Amino acid sequence: MNAARSIVYARHGMVASAHPLATRIGTDILASGGSAIDAAIAANAALGFLEPMSCGIGGDLFAIIWDPKTQRIYGLNASGRAPRAIVPARIPAGPDGEMLPRTPYTWTVPGAVDGWVELHRRFGRRPLSEVLAPAIQAADAGAPVPRVIAAAWERESLPVHHLPGFAATFLPGGRPPREGEIFRNAALARTYRAIAERGRAGFHEGPVAAAIDAFSRQVGGYLNEEDLSLHRSEWVEPICTSYRGTELWELPPNSQGITALQMLNILKALDLRGCSRDTPDFWHELVEVKKLAFEDRARFIADPAFARDPTAYLLSWDHARELAARVDMTTAAQGQQPYHPRLRVGDTTVVAAADEEGAMISLLQSNYEDFGSGYVVEECGFALQNRGAQFDLRPGRANSLAPGKRPFHTLMPALVTRDGQPWIAFGLMGGDMQPQGHVQVLVNLLDCGMDLQEAGDAPRCYHTDSAEPTGLVTMGGGTLALEPGISEDIRRELVRRGHRVREAATHAFGGYQAVARSPTTGVFAGATESRKDGCAMGY
Repeated sequence: MNAARSIVYARHGMVASAHPLATRIGTDILASGGSAIDAAIAANAALGFLEPMSCGIGGDLFAIIWDPKTQRIYGLNASGRAPRAIVPARIPAGPDGEMLPRTPYTWTVPGAVDGWVELHRRFGRRPLSEVLAPAIQAADAGAPVPRVIAAAWERESLPVHHLPGFAATFLPGGRPPREGEIFRNAALARTYRAIAERGRAGFHEGPVAAAIDAFSRQVGGYLNEEDLSLHRSEWVEPICTSYRGTELWELPPNSQGITALQMLNILKALDLRGCSRDTPDFWHELVEVKKLAFEDRARFIADPAFARDPTAYLLSWDHARELAARVDMTTAAQGQQPYHPRLRVGDTTVVAAADEEGAMISLLQSNYEDFGSGYVVEECGFALQNRGAQFDLRPGRANSLAPGKRPFHTLMPALVTRDGQPWIAFGLMGGDMQPQGHVQVLVNLLDCGMDLQEAGDAPRCYHTDSAEPTGLVTMGGGTLALEPGISEDIRRELVRRGHRVREAATHAFGGYQAVARSPTTGVFAGATESRKDGCAMGY
C-alpha cells in the first residue's frame, strides 16, 4: 500500500510524537547530548501543555527501554494507587454498576512526575532542569493549536466544561482554542519549574502537593498529601512472546500489554500467514482472536500486589491452542452484548525515541479519559486523571477497588527485538484499541511486508463491547468498526458471518508512533500517525 507520509531517516537519533513542537523539543535535547530517555521526558512534558486532553502530570506513565550498556530491556510502571483513605463501599455506582467517571472518587495518585524522575535518574544524561526548560518556555510563551488537537479540545470539553478549575485553565475567553490560535498555561509553567528545581519533591511534596490536598478536601475527594508523598514508581520485568522471528516486549499487569501477546500467540496457533488483508478471513480472524484475549483481560488483569499474577498461564502455549480451537472461521462468536461504551473511550500520548548510543524508549502517558476527571487544580495548571474509573466496584474480584491498589491499566508501551537486538520502539494510543493496534501493526510489518510508516497508515479494524475489567459481563457479539479502505465486499461478508459492522470516527482507531534502527547500517527510521497532528524527526 502507499503510505500517507514518508518514513523519516536520520543517522544520530530519532523522536516521534503527536505534536511537531514536542518532537522538535525532543530532537533538540538529543542534539544537545541528551539520551533518548531525556528526549522522551522533554517531549512528554511539552505534550502535557500542547495536548492536555490526552496527557499531563495529573496522570500516569509507563515506559519500556532498551539500554545498550547492559544489553537489557527495562520496564517502568509509574501508575498511581487508589488513595489510602478511600472506602469502596461508600463510592456511588452509575446505572451500569461502574464508578461514575467525572468525580473525585476516580482520582488515583498521579504517577507521571515520579516516572520522569526515575527514568532520568537511571538513564538521563542532561540535568532535569535542562530537559524541562523547553516545555516551561512553551507553556509561558504559548503555542498555536493544530487541527486534530483543536477538534479534540472542542469535542472533549463539552462533558467537563462546568467542573471546578476547568474553564479557567482550558477555556481561555470562555471557549476551547481554535485551530491556529495560541494557547498559554502559565500555571503549568510554574509547576514545571518547581519540578525542574526540586525533582519529585517539587510535585509530590511542598506547595503543589498541598494544593492538590486542599483541592481534594474542597471537592470531596480522598486523595491527600500523604498519598502523594508515599507514592513510588516500580521497575518491572518486561514480558514477551515471539512472532515471525521477532519478539514483542510489553509490560506485565496491571498493564494490558499481556493482551497483545496473547493475541499474537493465538494467531500463531491459527497461522495467519495464509490470509491476505484483501480477504474476509484476515479481518474475521483478527476480531475473533481479540474477543478471546479480551475475555482473559476482563477476568485476570489487575495489580499483582493484590491478585494472582496470571502471566505464566495466559502466555502458555497450551492456553493459546485451547483458545485457538474456539475460533470458528465461518461465524462470529456471540460472547458479548453491547453496553454503555464509556470504558473503551480513553486518550493517551505516545513518545518514541532513540539515540546514537543505541538506547530506545517507548513512553506512554495519559489522563485516562480526555482531560481525565475534568477537575483541574487551577493554580497548578493541570487536570487530575480519572484512572480509578477502571476499578471494579464489586468486591472480591481481581480488579476490585481497594485502598493503595493500582487499577487495571490500558497503557502499554512496546519494544520489538530481532536476534536479541532492538529493532522498533512503538506505541499506539487509544484505550482498548491499543492491544488490537499493536497486533495489527506487527501483522502488517511481518505478515504483509509493509514498512514502518505503511504499517501504521494501513486501514484498521476496531472491535468494541467485550467484557471489561470493571466487572461488566456481556452476552452478545460486540460491534466492529472498519476504516475506509477495507472493501465493501469484505464488509458484506463479515456481516454475513454475524459481525455487527458500524462506522466510527477517525480518532477511535488510535494513534501510532514508532522509531526503528537498522541492524546493518545503524540508520534510524521514524514513523508517525497520519491520523494525528504529529511528526517524526531525526538529527
